[in-house]
Amino acid sequence: MIVAIASGKGGTGKTTVSASLATVWSQVLCRPVTAVDLDVEEPNLHLFLHPVIRRAETATVEVPVVADPAACSDCGACRELCQYGAVTVMAGKPLIFPDMCHGCGGCLAVCPTGTLAPGTRELGRIEEGTTATAAYLAGHLRIGEAQSPPLIRAVLGRLAAVADPGGDVILDAPPGVSCPAVNSVSQADVIVLVAEPTPFGMHDFALAVEAFTPLGKPMAVVINRSGEGTPLLLALCRKLGLPILADIPDDRAVAETYARGGLLADVGPHYRAVCHDLARSVAKFAEEAAHA
Repeated sequence: MIVAIASGKGGTGKTTVSASLATVWSQVLCRPVTAVDLDVEEPNLHLFLHPVIRRAETATVEVPVVADPAACSDCGACRELCQYGAVTVMAGKPLIFPDMCHGCGGCLAVCPTGTLAPGTRELGRIEEGTTATAAYLAGHLRIGEAQSPPLIRAVLGRLAAVADPGGDVILDAPPGVSCPAVNSVSQADVIVLVAEPTPFGMHDFALAVEAFTPLGKPMAVVINRSGEGTPLLLALCRKLGLPILADIPDDRAVAETYARGGLLADVGPHYRAVCHDLARSVAKFAEEAAHA
């Protein structure tokens, strides 16, 4: 079972919910779990889970390089194909802009003279390790790299090698509704949206529901920092037909614990019970969705 924890905007508490679930999951459900940080532009799951990194590797994407400039016939096939301007021909000479390349390989396929050849561009690194309660997998985007989806896909490609076949996976997805978020939840069995009951929070939550609905994934909601605006958020969830799995209050003690790098279960016995109940609710929702 793969559970993606997502949100329409940053700052809703998505990572702390992900980390809290990863910390109690095995204890509550008696199944191994793998925590995956797919927020590769700003990964911070490690701040809460404190993993021991066992393996790290550089992730790359295939980009074209000019193998034989003299062979170029200036046919323009590569230039016409590339919608991103990553390859062009000027004065009969091919030019490559690797940072603009999306790695589709189309230019290599259409080049009739063998002018272009496969090369690589560094995307970032992939880390594998263990925490006290879970296996751990994360991507870290290279500084200056503009494209995170290829690295996200590379991290997901390592999941089978890291995750226990009999266990579950918790994906901490990037915030928002753009390509990185959609790529991150694409392999999930269910999506849990963390929402906050503020005007901006509800607006972006609705956008997330709209963006993820075409994927056909069952969705449920965790309300974080519940307070004055919660009735409006509850009404919106009812309208959208989304179940509420947990309602975490806007509590100063929770915020102070988070600020110290603690998790929901660390706040006290009541919140430990909330965290355990959330793990059971997420698992039940995923199992019911699988048999629907």
